[in-house]
Amino acid sequence: MQNETARFQVPGDRLLVFGGVYGNLHAFDALMAEAHRLGIQPSEMICTGDLVAYCGNPGEVVDAFRARGIMTIMGNCEESLGAGSDDCGCGFDEGTACSLLSMQWYAFCQSELRSDQTQWMAGLPRTLDLHFGPHHLLAVHGTATEINRFVFPSASDEDLLASFGAGSHQAVLAGHSGIPFHRTMERDQTRPKHWINSGALGMPANDGTSRVWYALLTLKDDGALDVDLHALAYDYQAAAHVMRQKGLVNGYADCLSSGLWPSLDVLPSLDRDRTGQALTF
Repeated sequence: MQNETARFQVPGDRLLVFGGVYGNLHAFDALMAEAHRLGIQPSEMICTGDLVAYCGNPGEVVDAFRARGIMTIMGNCEESLGAGSDDCGCGFDEGTACSLLSMQWYAFCQSELRSDQTQWMAGLPRTLDLHFGPHHLLAVHGTATEINRFVFPSASDEDLLASFGAGSHQAVLAGHSGIPFHRTMERDQTRPKHWINSGALGMPANDGTSRVWYALLTLKDDGALDVDLHALAYDYQAAAHVMRQKGLVNGYADCLSSGLWPSLDVLPSLDRDRTGQALTF
């Protein structure tokens, strides 16, 4: 039975945030190795959903993730697969390239996942209410009210603030859009609002590089919130090889190496204009 909101207390002074694993087992394994190197425990990690989608190891990713006991919320892919829906519920406009391309990988995920895995997905919370030191944070997939709403870096401060929902949260940890960004909005100089999208772990950020992304939040000595967006290198060639072996040859396997999305349908013009520009933070 799905819970609308779960609650979570971060035990330490660091929080690793990631999402959009998309069935990319090689990227997930690389992130777990990085977390081990940094001394970050599974209890200090949050996933913003979409463990499965484009890539070739959806079942293996779900099993590896669950074995570690990492907290996650429901993405639109978990929502659709858990409900046995006919499509991914990504929010793509009907008839667009993104929508047409999704038919192959969504059917592949349906065929690969066991019933216990999709039942687990159906029981995930849609949002996560977090306490991190003195900070009150909300983890969502799209926004607080729409699981599949795309929020890209070109969004205005007003749009971001409106997407916080009705709570008193200081920061939103979001996913879904696949492009990392962090925005600080000075509504109150003593308690600024943060919108933090860690980007996608399983697919490049349309920036012309094979890198994938995660975020690391740290509490400073004075209790202030420090946010860093990190690129992660991994064996993208091996991940693409698995996709091609399993018949996933719809452009996303090439994207793992080129860093360029096979379709830009979902991108606003300002974000589309940044295609192929390597991200720096």
